[in-house]
Amino acid sequence: MPAQRPRASFEPISTDLDINQLVEETPNFEFCNRLSFTEIERSPEGLERFERMVREVCINKGLPLVIDGFEEKLDAWAFTPKWLIDNHGSKVENARNLTQKDNIAMTIKHYLSHMGKLTEQFFEGPENYKDKSRQRVYLKDIDCPQVWQDKLKDIIPGAVFYFNDSTGLIGGPGALNDPLPHATGPRKGKGIGIAGDLMSSLPLEMRAENLMCYIGHEGTYTPAHREMCATMSHNIMVNTSGDVDENGNPERPGSSIWFMTQSKDRKIVAEWWQSTLGHDIELEDHFAQIAAWQRAPFTTYVVEQKLGDFVLIPPLAPHQVWNRGTRTMKVAWNRTTVETLEFAMHEALPKSRMVCRDEQYKNKAIIYYTLMKYSSLIKQAEDVSQRSESQRDALARSKKYRQVQRDFIRLFELFKEVLLAEMFAPGSKESCELLTFDSNVTCSYCRANIFNRFLTCKHCNDKFGGDDPYDVCMDCYVIGRSCECRSKYKWVEQFKWKHLQDRYEYWREQIIKISGGMTGRTPYQLEEERRLYPKKTTAQVCQEQLRIRPWIDIKKETPPTDDEEDGEEEVTLNNDGTIKKVTKKKTKSYFEKNKSCHVCLSRHPKWTMAMCTMCEKYWCYGSLYRAFDLLPQMVLEDPNWECPHCQRICSAGNCRKDPRQQPYVPNGTSLGHDTKKVADIRSVECLVDFGVSNLNWAANDGSQFERLQAEQETMNQTQPQDHSGDEMDLDGPRIAYSPNAMIDPALAGDVPDTLEPLAPPEQPLISNIHEYPDPSTTTAYPDIDNSGYDLNVTMYHGPGTVDTSTPAPVNGSSNTNKRPAADMDPIKIVQRKRKRKANDEEEVTPNRNKASKQFQQEQHKKQLDQARKEGRYLYVWAKLNNKSLKVSLTVPQAKLEELQSIDQEKQAKEQQRNNVLLRSDIRPPPLVVYKPVPKPSKPKSFKARLEEDEDFGARWRPKAGKQKKKQPQFEEIELENSSEDDFFYERAGGNRSSNRRKSDWLARKNQDEDEDIPEELPQDYKDRAPGTRSSLNGRRSLGQKAPRIRPTGGSNNVDLTNVATSESEDEDDTSAAAENTASKAAEVARLAMEEENRQAKLQALHWAEDGEDDDDAAEQDGTEGDEEDELFAAKTPTPQRRRAGPASASNSPAPTSNSARAGPSKSPAANGESLASRMAGRNIKIVAAKTKKFFSKSGPPGRSQLPG
Repeated sequence: MPAQRPRASFEPISTDLDINQLVEETPNFEFCNRLSFTEIERSPEGLERFERMVREVCINKGLPLVIDGFEEKLDAWAFTPKWLIDNHGSKVENARNLTQKDNIAMTIKHYLSHMGKLTEQFFEGPENYKDKSRQRVYLKDIDCPQVWQDKLKDIIPGAVFYFNDSTGLIGGPGALNDPLPHATGPRKGKGIGIAGDLMSSLPLEMRAENLMCYIGHEGTYTPAHREMCATMSHNIMVNTSGDVDENGNPERPGSSIWFMTQSKDRKIVAEWWQSTLGHDIELEDHFAQIAAWQRAPFTTYVVEQKLGDFVLIPPLAPHQVWNRGTRTMKVAWNRTTVETLEFAMHEALPKSRMVCRDEQYKNKAIIYYTLMKYSSLIKQAEDVSQRSESQRDALARSKKYRQVQRDFIRLFELFKEVLLAEMFAPGSKESCELLTFDSNVTCSYCRANIFNRFLTCKHCNDKFGGDDPYDVCMDCYVIGRSCECRSKYKWVEQFKWKHLQDRYEYWREQIIKISGGMTGRTPYQLEEERRLYPKKTTAQVCQEQLRIRPWIDIKKETPPTDDEEDGEEEVTLNNDGTIKKVTKKKTKSYFEKNKSCHVCLSRHPKWTMAMCTMCEKYWCYGSLYRAFDLLPQMVLEDPNWECPHCQRICSAGNCRKDPRQQPYVPNGTSLGHDTKKVADIRSVECLVDFGVSNLNWAANDGSQFERLQAEQETMNQTQPQDHSGDEMDLDGPRIAYSPNAMIDPALAGDVPDTLEPLAPPEQPLISNIHEYPDPSTTTAYPDIDNSGYDLNVTMYHGPGTVDTSTPAPVNGSSNTNKRPAADMDPIKIVQRKRKRKANDEEEVTPNRNKASKQFQQEQHKKQLDQARKEGRYLYVWAKLNNKSLKVSLTVPQAKLEELQSIDQEKQAKEQQRNNVLLRSDIRPPPLVVYKPVPKPSKPKSFKARLEEDEDFGARWRPKAGKQKKKQPQFEEIELENSSEDDFFYERAGGNRSSNRRKSDWLARKNQDEDEDIPEELPQDYKDRAPGTRSSLNGRRSLGQKAPRIRPTGGSNNVDLTNVATSESEDEDDTSAAAENTASKAAEVARLAMEEENRQAKLQALHWAEDGEDDDDAAEQDGTEGDEEDELFAAKTPTPQRRRAGPASASNSPAPTSNSARAGPSKSPAANGESLASRMAGRNIKIVAAKTKKFFSKSGPPGRSQLPG
């Protein structure tokens, strides 16, 4: 993980800060150089000289520059909040909430209308600006309106504007006629010249649009950062608030404060940020306080940007911005030049790769397409020269054409580096998959844009779903970044290698023509360049690493580890013979595959270590990177690598005692970068953990700044700032630059372009707040033009303000206004807070006494026993053992929405407490509510097959003749109740699952058939008398009627008359007697119902045995049927049924004649007939419950749902 150490805090800038006083009192603060655009336009060849001046000052020397005077040229109607509201007010943008570090979606109109409220909160009290919790909303990085772009294009010099494709003059040397489709003749085109922005060389679909608008109020800011890919940044203020707005409402005057540095101090600035402030400037997450800038060991250039000020920031120069007033509206864009491409390829891109920052500008593609463009321009110049001698002479004198030739050569050198890095080892062949180039392939780890060759893994493309292959650039794979598979990658290229070789040879021939033949700096053929290349190429290193890195099959459940040991186990015992620990004995193969690092003394797999070619010591790449500033790529590319011990710079513990060794101290501080949050989720780092800092090795005593300054001075002496001088003598006169005079004196008038002394201008265009010493005595700038200019320069603070007082001397001269560094405000640091446990106040110092430990264990045991009884065991156990307890609960959707609404209300109240003044005016997207997939609706009815019952089945007598095949019988069941529905649905083969109980339906269905089947206990079973049972209140089966309590015949029948009489006579008895009587009545009813059901079942059995033929015979001769009834009754062990009649005739036999049965119709209830007596002698046919469809008489009757 990155280092956790004290870090500088965010400190807002005061609302009444005096910039002039701040700069005058701070020794290392200086005002930025200013240049008036009005004077540029007045001078002859002013724009051409302005272009050269920007290249010399901002790019070669790396100094910031401000050009003022554009406020009079800005459209007073378009660049206003009213125009923006009228034309783009409804457009939704993401405003950056700097306080909460999140985005708020809102319309532009909503934001502009609330800027006054957001500003006034800082002026309500003298200390309000210090409140860090106040809302700071910054509308940044929004698309610039096309109208604004067109109007700025008319006033900004084309050489420094957005997407400028040519700086050539119309009708200049090498110009061609542009045909006009609707005109009578052609139009003169632009002459040959370099592109102001090399991004314009890319096709439209490949360009990165970076023309952005920034609208902010008091207290908003941009953290300290460096521009992406070392590009040059441009920022112009197009609108600021004044004293009153367009509607007459009061406002606070708007401006922006810039803190900028010089490009050559970039390493010192980066080290100051990490070692002193505890932040990484590559991450753009910290706005440095003024005290940090005042104590910094480098010069800070300060400027207050007002309306019409055009700020140019040099490449790789760190800077930050603070907005003041009610409103500031700026337009910014970045430009890519040949110089910025060199900075990007050699410095910016490697650093961006370490922090996984997006490469949006596609630098290698820009190199390729710009070479194609400049090659066509050079070919065009050759064709034009052959047509006319005047054109040939004009091109020979043209500085713009010679600049195209210089940039073409420099771009070719960068292209050669790209091709050399992608060349395989000599004699090796790789099968590469061809993928058409569209500039959209990015590295899955560092997110850099890949130009041609890369590695891809297709084994883990479906690990997390989808079909996304893992593409990794060669630079990442060399330093150990890859997916978990580590090896078995496939090569992919986006251009045919033969095509790139042909391009290389064609452009090389053009360079030879430009140089006038072969010279010492002429590039060789590609194969010869590869042979002379002193190191291994990046592609060759990847080939070697693919062979030695083990492949891991991530689809297996337990992938093998690198430190797997298969040796024997060693058991260590305590004094009492118990096992203390068990370790595996390392085998011989383990020591062969794993070596000990010379620095950290830990064993690592050999493929993760570097071996010295001289002493054969092994070094882990983590120690080499953190202690010696050696990346794995630097070690692997060197075929004859010598370790630090052989170089006598080893800083290991034993080597420090050796007097021959001079321990190496890292040049800078590295806090580590946790890239797991931004890289692909499948990514790993197998060679170096770049998230670990080097604080244990780096010196933090201030000596690192002295070393960096000495290194920078050495670099400046060996590498001159001006790259234009070469053997071809393509340069004209150099632009003289002096901070005590004008940047380009020739801008003041029509003067010869020479280095001869010039007459001093009447009014210098650029000046500084300080007065500099005599140029003849200064040595700070070796290329100063000592032309004897008037040193009494005008103090120029800004447009409309001129100070004629005595200028302040430069640093080093006597100045009483400068405060010493000891009097500066200290840098406020945020100390790292220890995570306090929840029970810290109860925690005491642990006792080391054995008796105390035993007592504490007993106390814990008692607490756990008590918690177990109370159901709090897990919670108490987790508290006692300092463990985190995680419980997963299934929350219903309705409850979840309720909790979310409560949480939103709490957040709203918290926002009110946190001084939230601006909220989004966009309706939030609807809450995604989980809707379960609807289950198939259950059928309302189904058919159930009827099966024969052994107890009630009949033995069928086959008839003479051909027997018909028995057809299966079905019964259609209608579902009405949820409990019955579930039961029947499962019986019918449905796959529905339900957690509801089925015992309720089963108990009701079988309550009178089989007493062994368990039934569900009624709700009032505890309140009944022993031995009693009540009828269930649930739904009855299909066709079932409510049972009636009535007397039945037989010896077991109970006469209810006496019971009813006794009840009427004992109305005044106690409640206990009444309960006893009720229980007896319930028992009598139960017995009567059981007897009735038994008789019905016996009668049904009798009908099944006799069949339909007996019934027909009984209809013809009634006596026969009666005799069978008497026989059936005689065989029955239970008493015969009897008809209701007088009491005296209760024991007389029942009449057996058919005529007796066919008496007058009477009510069965009135006659006291039982169910069996009412069904006797009837031809009953079993039908379905719903359809009433008769079954075939020839078939076997199925089971019927009889009453009861």
